[in-house]
Amino acid sequence: MSRAPSPRPRRGQAGLIAAIAIAVVVVVAVGGVFAFALLRPEPATMPTPTPSPAVTTPTPSVPALPTATPVPTPSPARPSPLAQGCEGSSTLMTVWAHPDDDIIFANPTISDAVAAGRCVRSVFITAGDAGEGMDYVTARELGILRAYNAMRGADGEWDATEITLDTGVQVRRLAPKNDARLSVLYLRLPDGNLTGAGFGSTAHATLGKLYDGAVGSLLPVDGGPPVTRDQLVGSIREMATAFTPDSTLTHIPRGSAFAPGDHPDHSVVGSLIRDALTSDTSVGPGIRYFVGYPSENLPPNLQGAVLDAKVDTFRIYTQQDQVVRCVDRNACLKTRKFGEWLQRSYPKAEADLQMG
Repeated sequence: MSRAPSPRPRRGQAGLIAAIAIAVVVVVAVGGVFAFALLRPEPATMPTPTPSPAVTTPTPSVPALPTATPVPTPSPARPSPLAQGCEGSSTLMTVWAHPDDDIIFANPTISDAVAAGRCVRSVFITAGDAGEGMDYVTARELGILRAYNAMRGADGEWDATEITLDTGVQVRRLAPKNDARLSVLYLRLPDGNLTGAGFGSTAHATLGKLYDGAVGSLLPVDGGPPVTRDQLVGSIREMATAFTPDSTLTHIPRGSAFAPGDHPDHSVVGSLIRDALTSDTSVGPGIRYFVGYPSENLPPNLQGAVLDAKVDTFRIYTQQDQVVRCVDRNACLKTRKFGEWLQRSYPKAEADLQMG
């Protein structure tokens, strides 16, 4: 079925409708704005910033150099009271059991050293007292001084000084006035006798017993303080340090093929030197051990002017020795045993000792 068209509105009605529509739009817009204002979220409240403390930029600094710790200067070692100035070209140290062992067995080595202007320091471990007391001891010591005067070609007095070593051992040192090249030192321990049994007057005390530990100490015959084996070894080392010898002379030690038949004191002194100084690289290579009593069985190796000088030095010594005395060269050479020893001198290096 078909429919008929709507009738057209009038002009007045159209204006009214338009006004109403505009009003509605305005009301809706205002409401939207008001709703937005009510419903929008509150802005976040930002905390008031707290001022940061002022930061001071440090001025770059040069690191301080480390302060060096001061190194203490070591105090110089106190020299041994035995130290002596040496005005010679070098020093020869000799160490013997008895006064006269040096001029019998080690000359012409010692006299050659004196003639060459070397310093010579000779040490005697025992008093060589033979159980006879101090009168005999001092006589032999005087004989040694006169023998050294002969070797140096000058007479004169000797100054005596009593010295206590750092080891506690007492030593009597004699040196000629105005000649610092020479000195002779005496420890004055008791003579051990040819048998090694000592003498009744010194309670049969001997170096051999000290060395073997059979006694703890020995009393010097002059009444000095007792001496132990350790003190004796230490004293030998102290002497070597004080004298700084480039060569050292002594006896053949125990255990060598050349020791049997020698005086027991000789062998002990040789062993003491070997024990004390062989390991010292500045002293050990210069040690020479002289064959003692058994040298009479070796061929004579001294003659002429050398032998004459050696015999005369020995003769001068014997003028003070009450046991052995000879008035001239021939008498000295005819003296039993001594004449044979005087014609010989046999030094041995460590490699020559033939230790058993």
